[in-house]
Amino acid sequence: MSDDDLTHTTEDGDVQMVDVGDKPDTARRAVARGRIRLTESTVAAIRADEIGKGDVLATARVGAIQAVKHTWETIPMCHQIPITNVETDFSVDQDAVTLDVAVETTGKTGCEMEALEGVTTGLNVVWDMVKAAEKDADGQYPQTAIEDVRVVEKEKRAR
Repeated sequence: MSDDDLTHTTEDGDVQMVDVGDKPDTARRAVARGRIRLTESTVAAIRADEIGKGDVLATARVGAIQAVKHTWETIPMCHQIPITNVETDFSVDQDAVTLDVAVETTGKTGCEMEALEGVTTGLNVVWDMVKAAEKDADGQYPQTAIEDVRVVEKEKRAR
């Protein structure tokens, strides 16, 4: 790839936002997924709604949606796009919580960054909610890890 192919830079090499003004509005959808590995006892406490800070998954859902809506404020050169729908789906396994965030928009650019921001923030909220339960005797988090964050689906449909 040559420097001429980099759309976020000017001819002089300065960073710039890509001009999408001439692109047609298109219906777009992206889904990102990630997981947080936890101790089995913490997962059991999440399932039983026994985490002292409150409902972990409900709080993480709100955090994920808020992150989607504010992606343009945290990712440089990211366009502010009209979010038409956000879906969050948690699955709780024996030693992990997995989060899928689906984002839909109709606009001139995609919504992968929004889906990724939703997943990472949602999982960070889970960590924040359970960190007291996850600490070992030395105050460390040997099991806790956010992992496998990726875009798993991307589609674009002409209007």
